[in-house]
Amino acid sequence: MSGSPALIMRLVASAYTVADKAGAIVRRVLHSGELGIVEKTGVNDLQTLADRLAQQCICASLSRHFPKITIIAEEDLPAEEVRDDLSETGQAEEVLSKTCPAEYSELKEEELVVWVDPLDGTKEYTEASRCLQHQTEGQIPHKWSGTSPFLSTALWLLDNVTVLIGIAYGGKAIAGVINQPFYNYQLGEGAALGRTIWGMVGLGTFGFQLQEAPADRRIITTTRSHSNKVVTDCVQAMEPHEVIRVGGAGNKIIQLVEGKASAYAFASPGCKKWDTCAPEAILHAVGGKLTDMHGNAYRYDANVKHMNSAGVLATLRNHEYYASRVPQSVLHALKSD
Repeated sequence: MSGSPALIMRLVASAYTVADKAGAIVRRVLHSGELGIVEKTGVNDLQTLADRLAQQCICASLSRHFPKITIIAEEDLPAEEVRDDLSETGQAEEVLSKTCPAEYSELKEEELVVWVDPLDGTKEYTEASRCLQHQTEGQIPHKWSGTSPFLSTALWLLDNVTVLIGIAYGGKAIAGVINQPFYNYQLGEGAALGRTIWGMVGLGTFGFQLQEAPADRRIITTTRSHSNKVVTDCVQAMEPHEVIRVGGAGNKIIQLVEGKASAYAFASPGCKKWDTCAPEAILHAVGGKLTDMHGNAYRYDANVKHMNSAGVLATLRNHEYYASRVPQSVLHALKSD
């Protein structure tokens, strides 16, 4: 056996550096103030220049290194030559230095499917941009300090934004990388913005401190902008002590693993596979669970439909309790895959 790292480790190492670069692109577009917003299916389903450039960066960089992997990304972009400055060739030594789990050591490129959301939380991203421009009369500030309510709202909204790269094998999410482009903004001017966390089933998670929500409180995180009666009925049936309404699937899973929420409940078919693959892998790597509302696992094969039709229920602990609280009316409303 050669000393070269296993394919999966090299792929995750590349995904780590590519996610970092995509996060920098997301910040740069925000600072420019020129978001290039396009409505896809409506005002709650937007695409920006940051989505487009970040996806080009991720897909071109990974396919250049790993030409036989299947990459499925959120944005439907025309085939075109990707600018050289969007390409990333580095690999994170932090990943390469880890020992590959034995069950993944012989994987081949053609067996892997990579699910990409270049900017999870686009709606919050665009709202934050508007707040910042209102605060600064059209100019996006390069420092994150001040007491204006517009600035405070913008920074809270940017907490929702992530870059997601998930890797699946045999239909299961086995590794994930999440970049938070605006992490650390609370530290003010001069702080290095951004954080990348990653994980692999059988290996563990890295880049954050695992914490559990208080055992005596049921804290439910759910959608901020895609709610309806079914979503609300499901959340209330779980008898929460607190409900947190935020954007982005990646952001919600981070809330679970950092102890800010007990469960993520979204009883709606609004979520897609590129929203959940990376977060699910990280959650599974620390013993958590993500299913549809019926308790069934989602599959991430290349040929599956992209929509998570039966909603999302994710927990770090006590998944069975939360699954048992889902009302029959909600189960009837959501058809399982």
